[in-house]
Amino acid sequence: MSSGDPHPQVWETIPLRYVCELNPSVAFDGLDEDEDLTFLPMDRVKSGYFIPNTDKFSKYGSSYTAFEDGDIVLAKVTPCFENGNIAIADDLAGGKGFGSSELFVIRPTAAERRFLFYYFQSSTFKQDGEASMTGAGGLKRVSPDVLRQHHLPFPSHDVQRLIADYLDRETARIDGLIAEKERMLTLLEEKRAALISRVVTRGLDPNIPLKPSGQEWLGEIPAHWGLQRLKQLAEVRGGLTLGKQYSGDLLEYPYLRVANVQDGYLKLDDVLTVEVPASEAASNLLAYGDVLMNEGGDIDKLGRGCVWRDEISPCLHQNHVFAVRPHSVDSDWLALWTSTLQAKRYFESRAKRSTNLASISGSNIKELPVPLPPVSEQLAIQNFLAVRYSRLETLRGALRDSLRLLTERRAALITAAVTGQISLQEMDTKEPEPYREVAL
Repeated sequence: MSSGDPHPQVWETIPLRYVCELNPSVAFDGLDEDEDLTFLPMDRVKSGYFIPNTDKFSKYGSSYTAFEDGDIVLAKVTPCFENGNIAIADDLAGGKGFGSSELFVIRPTAAERRFLFYYFQSSTFKQDGEASMTGAGGLKRVSPDVLRQHHLPFPSHDVQRLIADYLDRETARIDGLIAEKERMLTLLEEKRAALISRVVTRGLDPNIPLKPSGQEWLGEIPAHWGLQRLKQLAEVRGGLTLGKQYSGDLLEYPYLRVANVQDGYLKLDDVLTVEVPASEAASNLLAYGDVLMNEGGDIDKLGRGCVWRDEISPCLHQNHVFAVRPHSVDSDWLALWTSTLQAKRYFESRAKRSTNLASISGSNIKELPVPLPPVSEQLAIQNFLAVRYSRLETLRGALRDSLRLLTERRAALITAAVTGQISLQEMDTKEPEPYREVAL
């Protein structure tokens, strides 16, 4: 790819509203209440595709956005917009669908659908959208008026098709490499999870005598270990619920959400801030050593634990993130235990499930049985895992770096192609050279 062409194509620009319809009407005539249609909450719209899902037509209402086959759906709220959550609505159940109100629906009228689909993934479009966002904290959105008035490069339809064909080929090959790296990361994560589950429930000595734990999902544990309910070892604290109106002096606090609490680590690059009175914040502040456990979300997010070490101070947590404050168990041991496959089976067995999400109550969290080796053995297990983690993390780091470079290359390729920085002759090449790892 020769991005940065010193002689890019010169194309006219045109307001987006001239070439597509924004949030068009969708006719649902003749549909039965019980008919299944595609339903896309925000977490089903990914970067370039959507995860199929259905719900009854009777659920559709004014709080949802409607679309039909061939429409482009694009996230308008932060951070989903910046992350490039976009998809073409193809092969919809019933030919129509509905989804999050935080989605724009874009119906091409005078432009090639795939050209627009790629253009909306370009840094040119994203930077304009991000600069125009309005709102507070994590509720910033791109305005529909800004979208309508946005000027995009507009070559001839033949060139648009050429660009789309080129990007179909090239992004598919990059996506194949990305998928391969992601599979390798998944295998490493499975290896990590299996290792934790084995040593945290059986210890380091494979010949140690075992005893029944009394829990079918847990099985046997070493005979000299104890087993106690979490409520006997720690205080389970709820968090702050947003939506309440406050008066008087307000202070701004970082606000931890489910998305920030990963399995064994924190993701703090998109922490929201909220304004509340100091008196309201006082009972919801995190403390060093709290074990963060998620109440809900995707089924695999339930209860996953991470130790809070004052990475941000002061900091609040939302009501969907429990702060488990130990008084008779080590925080790191408890967080390790919540990462085992056995603990996950407990959370899943006690969860309430809806169409796409699951949740677990504070009372069920409190009833979680916790295996308790002697403290010296807990430390030995943690030290053993730290050494093994170091080796796995080296491999994971290399894979993540490779994924980052591939993702950056994909984004740069799209931007260069849709803004005329790649020659038409190069894009018309039918059999380009394959990508090689050394080129990254």
